[in-house]
Amino acid sequence: MMHVLDISWFTACMREGRPVAVETRHLIQDVLPDAATAPAPVAAVSQYACQRRTTTENNNKIFTDAFEVLAEFYEFNEVEGPCLAFRRAASVLKSLAWSVRRLGATEGLPCLGERSKSVMEEILQSGRSFEVEKILSDERYQTLKLFTSVFGVGPKTAEKWYRRGLRSFSDILAEPSIHLNRMQQSGFRHYGDISRAVSRAEARALGNIIDEAVRAITADGAAALTGGFRRGKEFGHDVDFIVTTPEVGREDRLLTDIIESLKQQGILLYCDYQASTFDQSKLPSHKFEAMDHFAKCFLILRLDCSRVDGGLNSVEGDSRGWRAVRVDLVSPPVDRYAFTLLGWTGSRQFERDLRRFARSERRMLLDNHALYDKTKKEFLAATTEEDIFAHLGLEYIEPWQRNA
Repeated sequence: MMHVLDISWFTACMREGRPVAVETRHLIQDVLPDAATAPAPVAAVSQYACQRRTTTENNNKIFTDAFEVLAEFYEFNEVEGPCLAFRRAASVLKSLAWSVRRLGATEGLPCLGERSKSVMEEILQSGRSFEVEKILSDERYQTLKLFTSVFGVGPKTAEKWYRRGLRSFSDILAEPSIHLNRMQQSGFRHYGDISRAVSRAEARALGNIIDEAVRAITADGAAALTGGFRRGKEFGHDVDFIVTTPEVGREDRLLTDIIESLKQQGILLYCDYQASTFDQSKLPSHKFEAMDHFAKCFLILRLDCSRVDGGLNSVEGDSRGWRAVRVDLVSPPVDRYAFTLLGWTGSRQFERDLRRFARSERRMLLDNHALYDKTKKEFLAATTEEDIFAHLGLEYIEPWQRNA
């Protein structure tokens, strides 16, 4: 019998270094959308994600999944324009409270260019995009996707390995001329655990561990969950926290003390600590930077089953009673807390559009450090996220509505 297989089958094969048995989860189901007429947009949809409310309920997943494959393909090829275009198109469709059933219903929606509409039309007619299927079956795409799934391996390293003829994890680990750094070594060592989704219950358990460590160091300290879990997601790839203290200057030592506490508990499996390089005199920054300059650390922690309500999200047959989980911590000065919380909450597209809105519509510069008004030539203070939205003249968007 012939099957049409999902990318997960190829990924599993490359991970094992051999063809694996086809399971139901590997099959692509034929899903032809209902041809019924969808409701027309009842109100104007903004081009900016920060003016749209986007929950975790995606009514147009069949299209957004295709756009995200295309965006990733262009990202692997370092072609920024189409990559951003497909991500913006996906973001708009995610915000809709209705499912697109015919292309005419998208008339007037922003960020949907001819390429995006062409892909949508093909999906509406046949239930799939042949361009996307071609990408999913492309050896280079499959290999880069597999390699970049390893903690510490970015697109450039993955491309370099691919060009050397490496196609699987076993190829990499058997190649004597490849010298993995500490992060990559840990990524391979704990791959089975950290490539598996983290549940909300596991995130809560990790929050308790981090919060206990913070409060043992300073009674008035706190840990705040950020990232996808703050936006209401049930699962994620890692867990992000902001740790802070109202004591000015104490944040520089807070992370190193937390790391020492985790080490003493015997649950620290990996740590990459980056000291603060924050310099207020260099603000505002006129260029977009993916990372902020506050002290941060990238960790892999051992999470015991006994700490998780309902148990671990583990694979069948795993009797260890624990799993490794990726955890990121950032520690900003207390007067930068609101900006850091907003930036680390995401989503990436929401933050990108929020900064674009600030720059294009308000002549302001926003990042994880500050908000600067170019007209008044002054920094605008904020103690809460609501303050930042108010400065920008935007309605406040709750974290669970930022899944752009």
